[in-house]
Amino acid sequence: MLGFVVGLLYLISGRTVRSQDSTGSRFVCNAIPPGAEPGCGISSTGNRVQSSSPVEDELRNTIIQLRETILQQKETIVSQQGTIKELNSKLARCEAAADESSQGKSRGQGSRRKEHGKNTMGDLPRDPSETIDQLGKTMQSLKGRLENLEQNLRLPSTNVSIGGVSALAPLPPELRELLRQRLGVLETQLLRKVAELEEEKSQLYNETAAHRQRTETALNSLLERITELEKSNNAFKSPEAFKVSLPLRTNYLYGRFKKSLPEMYAFTVCMWLKSSASPGIGTPFSYGVPGQANEIVLIEWGNNPIELLVNDKVAQLPLSVSDGRWHHICITWTTRDGFWEAYQDGERLGTGDNLAPWHPIKPGGVIILGQEQDIVGGRFDATQAFVGEVSQFNMWDRVLRPVDIVGLANCSAYMPGNVVPWIDANVEVFGGASKAALEICEDRAFDS
Repeated sequence: MLGFVVGLLYLISGRTVRSQDSTGSRFVCNAIPPGAEPGCGISSTGNRVQSSSPVEDELRNTIIQLRETILQQKETIVSQQGTIKELNSKLARCEAAADESSQGKSRGQGSRRKEHGKNTMGDLPRDPSETIDQLGKTMQSLKGRLENLEQNLRLPSTNVSIGGVSALAPLPPELRELLRQRLGVLETQLLRKVAELEEEKSQLYNETAAHRQRTETALNSLLERITELEKSNNAFKSPEAFKVSLPLRTNYLYGRFKKSLPEMYAFTVCMWLKSSASPGIGTPFSYGVPGQANEIVLIEWGNNPIELLVNDKVAQLPLSVSDGRWHHICITWTTRDGFWEAYQDGERLGTGDNLAPWHPIKPGGVIILGQEQDIVGGRFDATQAFVGEVSQFNMWDRVLRPVDIVGLANCSAYMPGNVVPWIDANVEVFGGASKAALEICEDRAFDS
């Protein structure tokens, strides 16, 4: 039995050696557990030769090419995404430029070009076409880049060789469609923005023309006013060296101050008067406000003495100025106890109280020379009109000191009113009243 086993092993060993010699492989038999399927495994040694068929090599090369193609397409997608981001950035700049252009209208239109060799109001808004043209060039550049990108999308896809056969590997349809949609949206936005900018350009031109017209109108009005003031100032040596003449007792000759009064709790009014009218010189001045035409009135009517009215309350003044000579008149009043004073030629001739006590002088009324008002600024009565000449009518919102009044009366001081000064530009005349040059102190000395 032992000899049989040895012979069998020898036989198997001999076959194995022959098999190894002929095929280059070595067969190893291993013990298997009972019940398992009998069989032999082939074990490759470290020095065996790896064999592969030509089909496997071709498939391996095809896989490598496909991998490279996928990488190239990925790089293309990344590049196109960068282009889209850049286009979005350019579009945002266009929108920002459009916003700046629209905001430029509310800030006032800068400087404008000179026309016919003159610039009437300095630098006006620059022609907005420069900004529009610049934006147009930028958008044309963007549109060109969009067209190039779209053409690149339409180019043939990358060639891929599979099994020695050339085939096309197109871009994914979803990506192509997305890019086309995005390009369409960008082009639509650009066209809309161009249309808006063109419309805005037209509006800017119209507004610039209107602004130019308003500016020239205002400038012409200002030049006319300056010319009037120059003529007026040329008529007198100084703005206060004039008088207002009211030669007839009518209800249409009068002078009017352009300035009104603020709310006051005291006042001083001084003036030079010259009149020989009788009976009574009339109304040298009156101040009326809505609801009270007799807020402040100085009047000599008929055979009555000169009267001061405050809020239609009356005080009689011991003054006499109807001798045809120049007289300096000053009247003070304060709301405290309604205290008043009357000065003639620098001398205080009378005082009193309880004249509209604690009443404030109302603002916003009209000062009239030569007429008493029954309504604010009108409805004059010829029998109350002043006949004569008035000069140096000044008004303060305080009670002047006696020394100040004396200085005004003897021409040793010049102190214009802080509320109503006697200036040619502040006084208008109507109905035949006139203004004439007058140096009051020289004329008064001549009368004396």
